[in-house]
Amino acid sequence: MKFATPLLKGKFLRRYKRFFADIELDRGETVTAHTPNTGAMLTCREPGALAYVSTNDNPKRKLKYTWELVRSGESLVGVNTLLANRLAEEAILAGKIPELAGYGPLRREVRYGQNSRVDFLLGGNPLGENRLGENRAEENKGSPLCYVEVKNVSMGRGGIASFPDAVSARAAKHMAELAAQVRAGNHAAVLLVVQRMDCDVFEPADDIDPVYGAALRKAAAAGVRVLAWRADVSPEGIELAAPLPVRL
Repeated sequence: MKFATPLLKGKFLRRYKRFFADIELDRGETVTAHTPNTGAMLTCREPGALAYVSTNDNPKRKLKYTWELVRSGESLVGVNTLLANRLAEEAILAGKIPELAGYGPLRREVRYGQNSRVDFLLGGNPLGENRLGENRAEENKGSPLCYVEVKNVSMGRGGIASFPDAVSARAAKHMAELAAQVRAGNHAAVLLVVQRMDCDVFEPADDIDPVYGAALRKAAAAGVRVLAWRADVSPEGIELAAPLPVRL
């Protein structure tokens, strides 16, 4: 994935009201950038850290700038969680992730389980609609479907990539939903997109959300594939580069 326009370089000052960050640009002005990240952003909010923002001239947008990257330790980190699904989709469609290859059509945001939507459904009906015109997973066509939940990972501690960086009941629910699909005869995977380059292994952040850690282990025991992939991150673009060992 390449950024559509050149990123502007600056210095991170502060994050506030969850979705706002002040960035002092190298050209001398301080701007308020949208922060598309609902997490706590632990290890990614050190005042004075190198930061990059993208620009958007759409007059309908309240903020012209979006916070995209920050320096954390020795690595640039992608802090825009909205890019995780895009990175995952590019890698899946390119056949880069062996465990997710060979299923056929990819559908996005498909309803399933208990009032949930899965990020990607691989295989099945290429039109993605049932008789009611809804984008739902109902038919199997004789081969297993694969339900893929994508999680963005920005936190890195001592070479360990960890998720989540804040308590997330929703993330734990997703693990239970994936496990239910495996029990129903389908395949399922959680793909952890690590948007940083200084980690050698992934493990759940039990010190932050032990409930999620337990849910992830239970899902893995039920047959859900737990996949972690490290991205190469630069001001030019971000791309999934290599799998990371998962330590549960």
